[in-house]
Amino acid sequence: MLYISLFCTFAGCMRELVDILRTKQHLDSSGYRTLLECDDESVVAYLHQQARKVADEVFDKGIFVRGLVELTNVCRNDCYYCGIRKSNTKVDRYLLTTEQVMQSCQQGYELGFKTFVLQGGELPNDKAPWLVKLVSKIKQRWSDCAITLSLGEWPRQVYEALRKAGANRYLLRHESHNAEHYAKLHPTEMSLNNRFQCLEWLKELGYQVGTGIMVGSPWQTIDNLVEDIEFIENFEPEMIGLGPFVPQHDTPLGKFATGSAELTCKLYSIFRLIFPNALIPSTTALNTIDPNGRTKGIMAGANVVMPNLSPANVRASYALYDGKAITNAEAAEGIAHLETQLATIGYHINWNRGDYNKR
Repeated sequence: MLYISLFCTFAGCMRELVDILRTKQHLDSSGYRTLLECDDESVVAYLHQQARKVADEVFDKGIFVRGLVELTNVCRNDCYYCGIRKSNTKVDRYLLTTEQVMQSCQQGYELGFKTFVLQGGELPNDKAPWLVKLVSKIKQRWSDCAITLSLGEWPRQVYEALRKAGANRYLLRHESHNAEHYAKLHPTEMSLNNRFQCLEWLKELGYQVGTGIMVGSPWQTIDNLVEDIEFIENFEPEMIGLGPFVPQHDTPLGKFATGSAELTCKLYSIFRLIFPNALIPSTTALNTIDPNGRTKGIMAGANVVMPNLSPANVRASYALYDGKAITNAEAAEGIAHLETQLATIGYHINWNRGDYNKR
């Protein structure tokens, strides 16, 4: 009886912590740590339930869809975890032509997409003028659509030119706020301070900005995650990109364990309670390590999915990690499958642009 009483007291206190987070949209570092370390299933279920309620209140069970175009697997960086790092000689490199990108966007527009996401490795600096022209061409053709970019670090003037050309959003995950941890994931020529500077530039230039992390990356600790939560909370991004670490066998970190779907979903819920209006994708990486990952992410508070519009013959070459899911609801041509999948959990596609709205 004493054990049951203590258990109930513990669970009750933990649910209280969740209620505080929902009400205050903030906890101190010990509160975040306690939630991250909690493995009581009833408490975790309550955390997801509260996050889901908040998301449903704001988005009315609508899930935004973004058409993902994987622009290139060419990259000038050598991140230790990434399958398209420049030192990986086993990658079949590609760079989509302007015509291929426009065809992909046309396909997406005909399907109903109102946001295109151009994602890729970090191209050489001399490709910046081409990128600016590409963004301008997309905006001129589909002026009612939003353009999201996830193309890494650039000088401020390039971000400014892309913004003027019509880009609306930019996702640049910081990966780790802890300098020591960041250095274990990236080569010495990459600077965490430069990553932060880029994020500040993007905010100054009027982008809807996203940042985020890999959950369960090598050497990541709970303290690191708390530090990341507090950084994101203070930065106040419009988008939060979270996915589990998934190893790629041709990288220096290829033998490390895959990250946790459960911890990823817990973070979705925490961030939904901090930022009720944020755009939080349920990622392909999550669906790669768990066949029900997308659904679990949405039930934990995520409100965005990104089906792939890239030409079918390059999708397997954009191999950031092993086992990437590229078929069914992951693909734009599988949109009916996605609609059915969402309907089974009581959700529907929201075909609007899905701009961030700080109500």
